[in-house]
Amino acid sequence: MCDTLCSALLFPVILTALMRSTLPLCVTTALFWSCSPPAPIKAPEPRAGSWRMEMLLSDSDDVRAAVLPFLFELNHDTSGWALLVHNGEERIAVDDVHVSADSVRIRMPLFDSEFLGRLTSDSVIEGLWCNYLKGPDYRIPFVARASSTDRFPGKKDDHLDLTGTWEAHFSQGTPDEYPAMGLFKTAQGVASGTFCTETGDYRFLEGVTRGDSLLLSCFDGSHAFLFEARLHGDTLRGRYRSGNHWDEPFLAWRNKDFHLRDPDSLTTLREGYRMAELRFPDLNGDSVSLNDARFTGHVVLVQVMGSWCPNCVDETKLLQEMYASYHDQGLDVIALAFERYSDPVQARGALIKFKQDLGIQYDVLYAGDSKKDLASEKLPFLSQVMSYPTCIFIDRSGNVRRIRTGFYGPGTGAHYETYARNLKTYIEKMLAEEAQPARRAA
Repeated sequence: MCDTLCSALLFPVILTALMRSTLPLCVTTALFWSCSPPAPIKAPEPRAGSWRMEMLLSDSDDVRAAVLPFLFELNHDTSGWALLVHNGEERIAVDDVHVSADSVRIRMPLFDSEFLGRLTSDSVIEGLWCNYLKGPDYRIPFVARASSTDRFPGKKDDHLDLTGTWEAHFSQGTPDEYPAMGLFKTAQGVASGTFCTETGDYRFLEGVTRGDSLLLSCFDGSHAFLFEARLHGDTLRGRYRSGNHWDEPFLAWRNKDFHLRDPDSLTTLREGYRMAELRFPDLNGDSVSLNDARFTGHVVLVQVMGSWCPNCVDETKLLQEMYASYHDQGLDVIALAFERYSDPVQARGALIKFKQDLGIQYDVLYAGDSKKDLASEKLPFLSQVMSYPTCIFIDRSGNVRRIRTGFYGPGTGAHYETYARNLKTYIEKMLAEEAQPARRAA
């Protein structure tokens, strides 16, 4: 249409002007074609820099609505787009990020989840977080905005000091009640820390204190945690949200002497067993057993785990360090994976990626479904499978020396550092022992 109008109506005027003009030819040519069709409008690209995301948790009849926030950095260079998620001291690098027209796809590392969003402007992305590990229909709406604001915007109060150890009880007075240990640091209104339970920790929590309230959250690709509490006298009364499926109350009070049960006492060898018995396929389909000659006379750590489990990721990183340091002295590690995928092919695919992403050098065996009762059936020498992860320590003679339930990761600070030191000492002690004549059970 524009070309037709130019030719029929404007051409005589433009031609006369050009004939009288003293402008250079290149300029007059540009003027002549200035009425050509406009270039297609390019979709906006997201801004690089600081962003804040709000995950809009369920507002169903049985679970109240809430907003779970976290911060991330969005970067772009010649290699493409990338994210850096913030959780307290933790930084999660995400390099599987694709921007196409007004669509944004962010695939989280290690865990089978992703954000599918739409750019409504260069500073707003709206969409859904899909956690496929929890099922094909598990979705949480989100809105992300380019911003340098705090995780929990608003005034922070620095007079509320919650630093220290807290005794906590979740779902108190119900059959689902369980104890936990709160480990908090607060300064100038900024809060961080975690909760330790008898099966693991809630990883890196970050938030604020405001008036008499404590607000904490975490997102790591698998977990989406939100804690909201108010101080009543000496007691924190709050609620814990996990994604859009879990909402429970908790109470906590200061108790510097509070401890959970010894992790080495929760899972034991069944009566009549002295050795661990297992045989499962590796990721190539080859059968692996503790009776194999390559394990004879070695110290072996058997990690009962799942690739879907963030606490297992934390323990795996530490066990890989131990393996790299002590394998030449006779240490072996075997990861016994119980997966959430019912399809063995899909489960093995997830484990192959897990092993590659974490640079695991030791054996990863596929053991089956992650339901704890099924895992207990496949490991009849254990009193129970109470937690993922669980680590079984086997000495050079093939005897089970220790079974540790759960894992306290880097988010627990000094608790993790102490365990890492003690683990190193314990491994060195077992490696210094000589193997005694013994025969592993068939």
